[in-house]
Amino acid sequence: MPGATDDLIRRLYESPPDGFVAARAAAVADARRAGDRDTAKRLAALRKPTVAAWVVNLLALRRPDLIGQLVELSTALRTAQRGLAGDELRELTAQRRQVVSAMVAAARKLAIEEDPGMSGAKLPLGEVEATLTAALADPTVAEQVRTGRLIRAVAYAGFGEVPRPRLRLVTDEDTAAPDTGEDTEEAEEAEETAAPGRIDARQQAAAERRRRELAERRRTLKRELSAAQAAEARADAQLERAEAAERDATHLVEDLDAELAELERRRTEAVADVSRRKLARRAAERDAAAARRQVGDVQAAIEDLAGEEPG
Repeated sequence: MPGATDDLIRRLYESPPDGFVAARAAAVADARRAGDRDTAKRLAALRKPTVAAWVVNLLALRRPDLIGQLVELSTALRTAQRGLAGDELRELTAQRRQVVSAMVAAARKLAIEEDPGMSGAKLPLGEVEATLTAALADPTVAEQVRTGRLIRAVAYAGFGEVPRPRLRLVTDEDTAAPDTGEDTEEAEEAEETAAPGRIDARQQAAAERRRRELAERRRTLKRELSAAQAAEARADAQLERAEAAERDATHLVEDLDAELAELERRRTEAVADVSRRKLARRAAERDAAAARRQVGDVQAAIEDLAGEEPG
């Protein structure tokens, strides 16, 4: 059922990305066991989102009203820019900052509610803000955000080029009809029909021989056609398997890239944490040394007092 599949896809993109690959594999396996190849293929084509993309997806799926406000503000900004309305543009720019800031805060709250282990420090809110800002500048990005199925964070980089279609020059040879030899044979038969009615046994034998040759040629062509059709079916099946294998390999690379990016981000945070803890350890060492000196000073003072007491 398309509705059930759409709900499943929504749950995949709402859930934290750490479990995306396993959940997708389970869904594909279920669809294959049910004999639903189209759904299995559709699910297998889904790509794992980064943490930043997941946070934006959560906002789009859980708070579509905010995304609607974003799209409305984007339209108003473009209208003001086209009309060169300076005051209105300044007002809308200030409003844009407020809207984006509020949306980032809402996205952060949703992410932590969905995954309590995802503290604010672990969330790439800068990438989330960049994506929402890009959605304000580019209606295409805004529509991508609205779907709730982003794969990567987006940063607006101006207008891009529209891909051009791949064209092929058609030559006269492409449009020329193939020469099968049948036109020549039909012409010969027409000449014989138009000739005077003195058709001797030799001509009849030649005509019969040509009919047999044509019949044999038709049978040969039919056999070749059947063989070609079978080969085409095998090639199509092989192509489908190759495309599926390529798609799986591509997904694996993309998933690994996302995991590497996440690990790199966590490593950066860990390195920063090590630096902070190192500074804290050095401060503790200084405090401990100062405390030991104070203990020594107090002990020395006690000993001096004991030496001054009368015997």
